[in-house]
Amino acid sequence: MPAAASSCLPPPLLPPRLASRVWRGSDLGGSDAAVLGSGWDRLDAELPGGGWPCGSLTEILSPCSPLLEWRLLGPALRRAQAGGVPLVLVGPPATPYLPGLQGQGIAAEGLTWVRSREVGESLWAAEQVLRAGTAAGLLVWLAGCRAEALRRLQLQAQGGRTWVFVLRGQQARFEASPAPLRVLARGGQPWELRVRLLKRRGPAHEDELSLESFPGGLQRALPEAPPTAEEGGGDAVARTAGLRLA
Repeated sequence: MPAAASSCLPPPLLPPRLASRVWRGSDLGGSDAAVLGSGWDRLDAELPGGGWPCGSLTEILSPCSPLLEWRLLGPALRRAQAGGVPLVLVGPPATPYLPGLQGQGIAAEGLTWVRSREVGESLWAAEQVLRAGTAAGLLVWLAGCRAEALRRLQLQAQGGRTWVFVLRGQQARFEASPAPLRVLARGGQPWELRVRLLKRRGPAHEDELSLESFPGGLQRALPEAPPTAEEGGGDAVARTAGLRLA
């Protein structure tokens, strides 16, 4: 049979036991590893496996680090801490503000803060945390990190039991990254997060998700929109997000 004619034939049918294991690029990928629910049903519906993946890198990009990542990851970090296993912060660009984090339900006694002066130190510390395998979650801030270094961190994370979040500025969206999941988060209306999935296992996600992110019981305490930074509300927003800007 001519090659042109044979290429038009449909592929042979697979046995049912194998067909169920075939993943197509048009399908949203699943996950054999554990996932951690994000705390937002709309976001979980778009994440492969239904949550943040365990044992691989998740890259969170934002224009105003380190505010938005706490608002985005806060609900998931509360769940990660529920088992009493610690969370490790490596190289945050601002001092963690414990009262703000506790207001989000994140226990201070379950946090370990690793200070670092440069990207190389942050990478080394993150790799040691992953080798130890004792942390439920790892948040590492890596400004100006090369793809080769991220690839090494991804290899270290694979097969582990830690949720690994790499936090970078939004300009990194145009750089190559080995992270299987990349998310861009930005602020929208007061107490709103606008989230776009830049990379995931499955079809491209073109839409931007709108997520309400009132910290803790703040939704009941604030009937009106919060003040803007120009009106003197910037530090209050930061403290609620878990940071000390001063």
